[in-house]
Amino acid sequence: MGLRSHIMEVLRPEDIDRERRGIELNGIMHFPKAVPVKIMRLFRAKFHCLEEALLEVKRVKLVEKYLAPDFIAQSEEFLVHYALGQKLELLLCGLQVYVKGQALDPWSPVTTLPFKDLLLRMLSHSNVKDYDLESLACKAKLQMEEFIERIKKMIIDSGHIPDLAGVGNILLTPSGQTVLVDINNISKIVLSNKIYLDDRGYPVCDKSIQALYFLEKKVTGKDPDRTESVYQIFMSEDRLREVHKLESKYHQVGNI
Repeated sequence: MGLRSHIMEVLRPEDIDRERRGIELNGIMHFPKAVPVKIMRLFRAKFHCLEEALLEVKRVKLVEKYLAPDFIAQSEEFLVHYALGQKLELLLCGLQVYVKGQALDPWSPVTTLPFKDLLLRMLSHSNVKDYDLESLACKAKLQMEEFIERIKKMIIDSGHIPDLAGVGNILLTPSGQTVLVDINNISKIVLSNKIYLDDRGYPVCDKSIQALYFLEKKVTGKDPDRTESVYQIFMSEDRLREVHKLESKYHQVGNI
């Protein structure tokens, strides 16, 4: 269950069967977990007309323009009619590439992104000696830097930003790639003293800018320039305090 969509794994029947019944190897039963071939997202957003739904698809394609193919779990969107009694409602669905990886958490207390530790955790089942861990961690750092630059370009060029705030929205893959997997909440950058809230009352734009700032800080090892156009309005101390109040209010009313 995602905040903005129902999320389901698309599994092969034979893989499910092996997970349930097990397979015997050298006299020992193993129950290998079925690995998804795709992820199906059913968007919870309600659309009053086809144009609204197509606008949402357009926003997803906007993110792909700046992050595809390497930095996003690409998705194929399609619309269906959902029968609710005698009423038909538009339902937006996405069939998304499954990405295996570890979460890159912008809110963690660590001062630098632990690329080496995360990679070692993912490669622990393999012969780690087969990998140059230092080289792979260096690649991961460079990829994250490129990811940050692409997000900044998207902000400047298009005035939009994807949801970077949720823990688990950005993954590090075993190959050292940074991948955005949550593409459900793309917000318009509003350059105003008024803080934009999404349809659930969450300050997603501000929190995504903050997440970008902390990711940059953790990957570069130094404080980004808060006067940079991407951060200038959003990272002032007064604004940060107000966003914190709105976020606390959001959680107090029971949003999950």
